[in-house]
This record gives sequence, C-alpha cells and structure tokens, in this order.
Amino acid sequence: MTLRVVVPPHPLIAHWLTILRDSGTPSPIYAKGLEELGKWLTYEALRDWLPHRNEEVTTPQCKSIGVVIESRVPLLALPQIPGGLELWYGGRNVLPNPQLCIGGVPNSIDESAGIIIYVDQISNGDDLLKTLELLNEQNINPRRIRVVSALVAKQGLQKIGLKIPDLHIYCACIDPDITDNGEIIPGIGDPSLRLNTKTTGLN
Repeated sequence: MTLRVVVPPHPLIAHWLTILRDSGTPSPIYAKGLEELGKWLTYEALRDWLPHRNEEVTTPQCKSIGVVIESRVPLLALPQIPGGLELWYGGRNVLPNPQLCIGGVPNSIDESAGIIIYVDQISNGDDLLKTLELLNEQNINPRRIRVVSALVAKQGLQKIGLKIPDLHIYCACIDPDITDNGEIIPGIGDPSLRLNTKTTGLN
C-alpha cells in the first residue's frame, strides 16, 4: 500500500494555482481560484472512482446501452473551513447528489459511502490526519476516501503516507518545503487571511 498523489497536468489547473500564488491577487479572485481548482480536481478525482452501471435506454431510433451514475451509493463532502469550503463550491458542480457535511465528520456513515475531503492546503499534515483518524474510528476504508487540496507540501505527504498509506490525494502542485510555523514554500499564503479580506473590502 502506497500513498497516491495525483497532480493533473492541465493548463487550467496550473493557471488558477498561479493566481493563488500571486500575493497581489484580490480576495474575490483568490476565492474564485480555489473554486476553480475544486471543480477541476474533483473532476479528476471522480474519473476512476465514481460508482456507475450500464443501463439500456431507448433513443429516437433504437435501443442503446449507456452509463449512469449509481445514485444509491451515498457521496459525502467534508470541507475544512474556510478554504476547503471554496474548493467545495467548485466541486459541487461535478458531484452527483453529494451530501455536504459542515462541522466535522458525521457520527454515523453508511458503509458504502464515498467521502471527499476538501482542504485548501496540506502543510505538515496534522489537520488532515485528525479528520482521517476520525474516519478510521468508524472503520472507513481509506480506499473510499478522496482528498482534494489546492496545494501540498512534501513533509505533510510523508507524515500522512506513514500513517494512512492507502489514500488518494488530488492537488495542483507539490511544494518542496515549509517554514518553521508551517507555511508552505512557495505556497499560496494563508487562505483564512486572504479570504477574510474579501469581506473587509466590501464594508
């Protein structure tokens, strides 16, 4: 079992990551960048994971076999506020019938449910591990979990990989280092601060 980290080579993903990195990006555009990354990274996360089935349909000319999403399988979205919520705003555009879980991990999760965790960035990995450990207490198989994050640091990935190796993480980039206080280098700044100024600027 090994940690799988997917960085899709898509120019739109690279574009929006660059927007987030720029310290001069206004807060509304910064929020839009997180939303766009949430959409494209969720699309990639669902590619080989979303339950589906073949179904016969009748076209105007004949019968044909198509593919439909298996709606009986619950899909839970767990955003870490605030930045993870912006990622979720984008992800919900491509998620079929998701159940949004605000405020942490639900006390009871269906044994067949798929879970997507939205976290704006993974620096030392501690915050994400807390959520993963809560899911582990409910005997949730890591293969039923996908993590969507704008940015991750190598140190965080190493820590997560040692404790929960059988996990899939989708991100825009893997940055090489973190500062002593846990900020990723080169990073995207602190989303809590950069998003909060959006509200301040409207007052």
